Amino acid sequence: MKIENNILKHYLKNVYFITGTAYAGKSTTVKMLSERYDMIFCGENYHSKVSDTVADPAHQPDISYLNTLTDWRDFVLRSPEEYERWIFGVGKEAAEFEAAELICISQNKKVIVDTNIPVDILKEISDYDHVAVMLCPQSMSVERFFDRSDPEKQFIFSVIQSCDDPEAAMENYRRGLALINSKKHYDELANSGFFTVVREDDGRDTREEVCDKIAKHFGLI
Repeated sequence: MKIENNILKHYLKNVYFITGTAYAGKSTTVKMLSERYDMIFCGENYHSKVSDTVADPAHQPDISYLNTLTDWRDFVLRSPEEYERWIFGVGKEAAEFEAAELICISQNKKVIVDTNIPVDILKEISDYDHVAVMLCPQSMSVERFFDRSDPEKQFIFSVIQSCDDPEAAMENYRRGLALINSKKHYDELANSGFFTVVREDDGRDTREEVCDKIAKHFGLI
């Protein structure tokens, strides 16, 4: 069964999407806006409680990859090119799980979501005033990737540290991050046509300022 995009857009009318590069402030902004405006909060990988169980290798090979892991060191030691390919493959496969979950929870209340749905799909299932792109320089995305306390990032960091050569493993993983946050992918987001906020590396605390800009764009204020 295929559901046409105009139908999906109708049922997702209460959903506001934030996408972008790593370390751009997406998770923080989604959390702050959800609290400010009493919206349902969907943080990074919110869909995984379903997708990790339902996914199968025939239909979702990239999501299913994690279910076949016997040693997480294999995850961090993959080639940077394979890591890049896998990340974007997961985003495409997860988009269907995200759409289904968001339709389920958004019918009676507004939802704000930290999403990896590709921008070409967001153009089909949402509107300009329901999507915001957050970007930051590649150097911040890569070098400060682990400068956060969330459990997933710290788990990956611990796996890297457990490798036989942690320094080489970290360098390999950072090369993958650099590909994921490369100019090519940055430009795809920056030139998507969606409302965009760029994080500046100037040391200022811009959280409230960014929230105000995106809330205004979303028509929440």
